[in-house]
Amino acid sequence: MDNATDLLETIEQETGPSPQWAIVWLHGLGADGHDFVPLVPELVRPGWPALRFVFPHAPVRAVTINNGARMRAWYDIVGTDFPTRADSEGVDQSIVQAGALIDREHARGIPAERVLLAGFSQGGAIALAAGLRRKTPLAGVIALSTYLPGAETAATTKTEAATRQPVFMAHGTADPVIPLIHAERSAQLLGSLGVDVEWHRYPMAHHLCAEEISDLGDWMSRRFEQA
Repeated sequence: MDNATDLLETIEQETGPSPQWAIVWLHGLGADGHDFVPLVPELVRPGWPALRFVFPHAPVRAVTINNGARMRAWYDIVGTDFPTRADSEGVDQSIVQAGALIDREHARGIPAERVLLAGFSQGGAIALAAGLRRKTPLAGVIALSTYLPGAETAATTKTEAATRQPVFMAHGTADPVIPLIHAERSAQLLGSLGVDVEWHRYPMAHHLCAEEISDLGDWMSRRFEQA
C-alpha cells in the first residue's frame, strides 16, 4: 500500500484550456480512476468554466469483508456493522492523500475554494470525512451512494470550515450495498452539525442515474455562479 504522504497516480481530463476549477473524484471499492471518466461528457454543461477532473487510483490493500482479497480501496472494511465497519487508520490515510491532491491543485493555480471533492460509495465516504476535517473550505463536497464513516466522532472532528462547504448527497432507494437508512442518517447528522446538505433519493440500486446527474449539474452550476 502506498504511504499516506505519497501522491496518488491519477487520470486527468480538462474541459478547456487553463482550468479555473478542479473536481477531485474518488472511485468506489474495487474500481479505479477510470471508473467515472465516462461521466465527464454527460455532466459538463455549456457555459461552465474550464474544469480539470482528477480521478485518482486508490491504493491496493486487503479487504477483510472480501475474504482478505487485495483490491483498490480507500480503507479496509472490517465488518458489516456500519458504525464500525470502516478501518479508521485507512480512512485517515485516504483523507491525507485526498488533501495532497487538493494541495497540488492549489500549486497549479486552483485554490481550495474552487475545488470540489467528489466520491462514489467508498470514495464518497472519504469525501464526506475529509470535508468535515478541512481547515480551508472547499467549493463543495459531492457524496454519491455513500455514508459518513466515524459518525460517532463527527461532532468533535468537524472544523469551522466544514460548515462553509455545501454538500450534495444522493442515494438509491433500493441500494443493496449501502442501505438508504445509513445515507439518510449521515445527511441528517451533517445537517445537525451545521452543514448545508442538499439531499436526493432516486429509485435505483448502487449506481448513478440520469436524473441524479442532472440534479448534480444544477448544484454544480450554482457553485460556479456563486463564486
